[in-house]
Formats: sequence, C-alpha cells, structure tokens
Amino acid sequence: MRRALCFLTLLTVTTSVAIAVDATPQHNVLFIISDDLTATALSCYGNKVCSTPNIDAIAAKGTRYTRAYCQGTYCGPSRASMLSGYYPHATGVLGYTNPRPQIGERATWPQHFKNHGYYTARVSKIYHMGVPGGVERGGDGRDHNNYNGADDEASWTERFNSPGPEWKAPGNGETLERNPDGKKPVVGGNTFVVVEADGDDMVHSDGMTAAKAVELIDKHKDKPFWLGVGFVRPHVPFVAPKSYYPPFLPYDKMVLPEKVTGDWDDIPKAGINYKTSKNMLMDIRRQKKAMGGYYASVAFMDAQVGKVMAALKHAGIEDKTIVIFTSDHGYHLGEHDFWAKVSLRDESAGVPLIISVPGKQPAVCESLVELLDLYPTVAELCGLEVPERIQGIDISSTLDDPMYVVRDAAFSVAPMRKGFLLREQKWAYIQYSEDASGGIELFDTEKDPLQYTNLAELPGFRDVVDGFREKMTTKLRVVRDNDLGMVAKTGK
Repeated sequence: MRRALCFLTLLTVTTSVAIAVDATPQHNVLFIISDDLTATALSCYGNKVCSTPNIDAIAAKGTRYTRAYCQGTYCGPSRASMLSGYYPHATGVLGYTNPRPQIGERATWPQHFKNHGYYTARVSKIYHMGVPGGVERGGDGRDHNNYNGADDEASWTERFNSPGPEWKAPGNGETLERNPDGKKPVVGGNTFVVVEADGDDMVHSDGMTAAKAVELIDKHKDKPFWLGVGFVRPHVPFVAPKSYYPPFLPYDKMVLPEKVTGDWDDIPKAGINYKTSKNMLMDIRRQKKAMGGYYASVAFMDAQVGKVMAALKHAGIEDKTIVIFTSDHGYHLGEHDFWAKVSLRDESAGVPLIISVPGKQPAVCESLVELLDLYPTVAELCGLEVPERIQGIDISSTLDDPMYVVRDAAFSVAPMRKGFLLREQKWAYIQYSEDASGGIELFDTEKDPLQYTNLAELPGFRDVVDGFREKMTTKLRVVRDNDLGMVAKTGK
C-alpha cells in the first residue's frame, strides 16, 4: 500500500517558504461547514432515519471520507486550527479566541486565497461564533458594532452575519436538560432545547445564510471566489420549522443507542463526557425527543445546503467549483449515555468530510485524514503555492486513488479535559494530561468498534500502551515546540 511521503522541515518564524505548484485550472472554492454535526446523522454515512438528500448529492459526485478527524473536539480550537493551518497546541488557541495574535502575519486558509486574487467571504459561523448568543446578537457583519465572534477580519474581502431568534423562535418549545419536573421554561445558552418553530426557513439564521450565499454566488460567478458558508444547525438549541419534524414524530419511535450496564466502570473520570443523560437529568422520553429534535435540525440544514448547491448550478459554475462539506467536530447522541461534543471518542472526534472536485470520479476513502489537511489540499487543487510552514498534509492524491493512505494516525485534542487522541486504523488511544496522570483509554476498534472495553489496564496490552505513550510524547513535542516554524509533515 502506498503511503504519503513524510518530511520534517525546519523553518525560522520569519522565513517564508512555499512549494511551487504547476499551473492548473483555477477553481472556485465553496466551503460549507455545519456546526456540531455527527457523520452518523447523514444518510450518505448510513443513517436510515434522517434523510439528507442534498448532502448525499455532494457525496455522490465527490470523495466521502470515512475516517476524518477534527483537531479539537469543540468549536473554537477546531475552527482556529483548520483555518490557520496549525494544531491547537501550536497556536495556543485552546478556547474560543482567534489565532491571529499567535500566527502573526502568516496567511490563514481563506486569506491565502485572498492574497492570490480571490474574492473571499464568509456567511455566518466560519471562525468561532457563540451559538445561540452570537446568532441572536447578529448583524450583517460589515458594521464593526456588530458581533463577529472570534472572527479574523484579514481573512475576508467581505463578511456577513445571519441573526436569528434561536430558542426565542415562536412555536412549540421544551427545555429537555435539567428539567425533570417540566416546570422550566424554554431557555437559552448551551442547553438542550427543542423548538418546533412557526414560520418558514427565512425566520432562522440558516435560512438567511443560504439566501445570502445564493446571492453572493450569483454576484461573483464571473471571478474566482472562496466562499465559506457556515450553518449553525444542528448546534443547540434544536430549532427548525415545524415542517421538518414529521419524519421524527412521535418522538418515542426514536431508537437510542444501546445502554450497557457498567459502561463507565473501566474508564477514567476524565473520560466521562461533560454532558450525560445522568447529569442532564434526561429520562428516556427526553432523550428520544433530543434525538428527534437534532435530526429535524439536520434535515433543515440539509435543505439549506440544497439551495446553495442549486445556486451553483443556476450560475453555470458547477464545473469550476470545488465543494467541501464538513463539520467542526462530531456529536454524541446517547452513545455511552454521552451527549454533545468534547469527548475524544469517535462520535465526537470524527467528522463528516466530503470533497467534490470537477473532473474527479466519486469515491469513498477510508484513509485517516484531518481537517488540518484541507488548507494545503485545496491550495494544491487550485494551483496556488502551498505554504511549507503549515502542519496539514496535501491529501489530493486520494481524489484520484481512494486507496492512497495519507496518515498512520490522526491527532485530536480536548483541551478542557486535557485530553489527547491518537487514532490509528485499529487502535484508539486516549490519554488525559501530557504525562497520562489523568488516565488512559485504549480501544481495539476492529474488535470493539463502539469502544465499550477499555484495554489500557489489562496486562496483555502493556506494550501497546507503552508504544502509544511514546508516540504521544513525540507528537506533542513536534506540535508544540515548532514555534510556528519547525513543522512536521508526518502522519505519525
């Protein structure tokens, strides 16, 4: 099996080095990112309950990656890493700030395209923006008095926000989290709330985002563009027009993941996610409604993706536009009685990733890849110089040969838990704290794909654990000690 070449490049912070790329046709870039989306909610990834025909249509023309991983398991670190080209511990962006102070004058992914003559724009959440709070504060993005979250102004020619009512949307709403007696009203914040909303798509942020994206595609169809379209659903609150709910009603027909007695007994305390059925006080009825509300939000988001894709076709530029669909991280929907993000299990660290390139054949790729790889890959595909300093790997070879192996391991972090993941094809290794003093998890994902049995403390796996601890020490040293200059082009 062929493997990507691995390089270790030493650069000073102030040195600007790039790889010359042969002239290739100049493509537009349409980057669509959903917020808090697990791949398992998409029908193109096998979901039989939640239908996502518009995302499926992108997959039908593109390459769908089955082992793509984010570099941070919540919004801020993941987005800053993907857009800056550096791992979270290289920039120090472990929360909800923009990477610009750390990366200095180095160009972000969209800024690199802007510097090469592209019109670059974002609509709604591309860098971090609080949901629902930032969406409620909104504004059109052009007025400095508007709320732009942890956005990077230098990345964009223009930027636009899409304010929406979020949990305040009129309709039938219920707070599911920590509301066992049903007396709590519908509330805001990072809380599990379902609202079957009155009105149509344009009442909501994502409807407005799709409309603005359609407008921009038509307006800029005659010149190269890098357009980031950020949908906030299915991030809580689970709010969507009522018309998207019938396939998931009544809620009691939702099937929850298997619950295993003693599931948490063999994992460290840090491995128990921050949101669980237990600490959220969600009984089975509420858990099933949470799943139904999440799926309705996904269906609503998928419909907005369809509007944007239809605009490409109407503008006559489908054959000139690279389309990328992904999420900033995954999401638990009751697996292990976990909910939401942050954990380093596959449901949270894994992401959907589809890349559709004109002229390339549709395929499914099972190589391990990282969101960090998008920057160099898309630059290469568009014939731009690829900055040698960035830490991702060009995975464009997988678009011609889906059997091409990019990485031996994917790397992800959960800073609020001091957690680190090395995910290989067979093994998932997680340690908490850099010296592993917070505990270790090891799963044989070939024999135990749902990650129920932690092997880390069993005598027969001591050598495997020791090997991973050494690999993790090396990875952390390379990631952090590069001073944004010494970078490792390696999947190991």
